[in-house]
Amino acid sequence: MSLFTAFSGFFRSPGAPPRVDGLQTGIPGGYGTTAAAEVSFDTAMQISPVWAAVKLISESIGSMPFNVYKVTDKGREIATDHPLHRVLTSNPNQYQTDVEFWESLALNLAISGNAYAIIQRSGSRIVGLLPVSSAQVETTLLSDGTVIHSYTSGANVKVYSSESMWHVKLFGNGIVGLSPLSYARNSIGIAIAADNRVSKVYSNGAKPSGILTIDKTLTKDQRTQVRSAFAGLEEGNEDKLFVLEAGMNYTPVSMSPQDIELLDSRRFQIEDIGRFFGVPSILLNQTFGQSSLGSNVYEILSAFYKLNLRPYLEKFEASVPRWLMSSDDASKHECEFDFDAALLRADLKTRMEANRIAINSGQSTPNEARISEGKPALKGGDKLLIQGAMVPIQQAGQKPVEMPNEAQES
Repeated sequence: MSLFTAFSGFFRSPGAPPRVDGLQTGIPGGYGTTAAAEVSFDTAMQISPVWAAVKLISESIGSMPFNVYKVTDKGREIATDHPLHRVLTSNPNQYQTDVEFWESLALNLAISGNAYAIIQRSGSRIVGLLPVSSAQVETTLLSDGTVIHSYTSGANVKVYSSESMWHVKLFGNGIVGLSPLSYARNSIGIAIAADNRVSKVYSNGAKPSGILTIDKTLTKDQRTQVRSAFAGLEEGNEDKLFVLEAGMNYTPVSMSPQDIELLDSRRFQIEDIGRFFGVPSILLNQTFGQSSLGSNVYEILSAFYKLNLRPYLEKFEASVPRWLMSSDDASKHECEFDFDAALLRADLKTRMEANRIAINSGQSTPNEARISEGKPALKGGDKLLIQGAMVPIQQAGQKPVEMPNEAQES
C-alpha cells in the first residue's frame, strides 16, 4: 500500500469499517440509554458547538511555533541541525505544512482521544511523519507486552510496531486514550435530534401536525378529497387562508418548539458539549446570559490554556523525545510549543515595558528584545546590560572603589 493511498484515506476510506476493538470508545451495551440520534464523526461535526470546539483546539495548536531545543551547560538553544527539527517545524511530509500536520494530529486527539502518524525513515533517521485517521487504527497490547497498531484502509490491513507508528493519547488505560466523541454521544445525539427537529419544523413552514374533525361520517372518496384539500394545514411552506365548514375543526397534536423548550435546549447543548471538550462556552460564541469577551479576553485565554490546551501540548512535547528519539538524544534535547508568543502575546505597551525590565535586569539583550518584536538586530546590541545604581546596603554612602583597568576589562 502506497503512502499516497494511506494519506488519501485520512478522513475516510471507502469500505473501511470503524475500528473500535481495542479503542476506549463507547461500545453497544456500555450505555443505559440509546442516543437520541446516530452519532458519528460526520454527524457530530455538523453540530456547531462540536465543530467550534474541535476547530478551536486544532487550529490553536496548529498555529503555535514548535521547536526542538538542545540542552547545554549554558541553557538551551534551538537544535536547527537535528533531523526532527526540520520534520516537526517545516516539512513533516510531502503532503502537509507543519501547521496542517499539527492540526491533523490535534483533530484526531480531540475527537477520538488518540492521534497516529506513520514514521518514515531513511536508515535510522526519521525523515517524515504521515498522520492517519484514528478511526482506521486498532491498538492492541500483546501477551508479551508488545504494542501493535493495525491500520485498515479499504480491504487492506497493515500492522505497525510502536517503532513505526507514532501514537499520542489522552488519559485512558495507558495503551489507548478515551474518546471524547464516544462518551459525549448522548449529549451530541440530543443536539443532532434538536437540529433535525428544527429542520423539519422549518421545512414544513413551522406548521404542527394535527387532526381535522368533521361532525358526520364520510365515505372513502370524501375522506380522500378532504385530506387533499386541507393537506396544507400541516404540510408545505405555503401560507394561505383555509375556510373550515360543515362543523370541521382542526386540532394540532404535535408539540410546538415553545412547548418542548427547543431554544433553551439548544443553548444548553453548547455548554454541555463544551464541557466534554473543555472549551468555555463563551469561546464557542455563546454570549447568552454572559458578558462579552471585552477586556477580560486575556484572562479567558489564559484559563483556557492552563486547563485545556496545556495538557494537549504537554502530551505532544513529552511524546516526541519518548518515542521519536533515542534515549541518548532525548537526554540532550527538549521539545516545546511557544504558547506565549502565539496566543498570549500582550499589547504593544505591555510588551515594551516587559522588554525594558528584561534588558535593565540583564535577562535579555537589546537585540533579543528587537528580534522578539520582528525587528532586525543592531551592532552592539548583543551585550547584556544592568542598572548600576543598586549596591549592597552595607556600602550605602561609601565612595566607590576604583578598579584596576585589567579588572574592568575582564
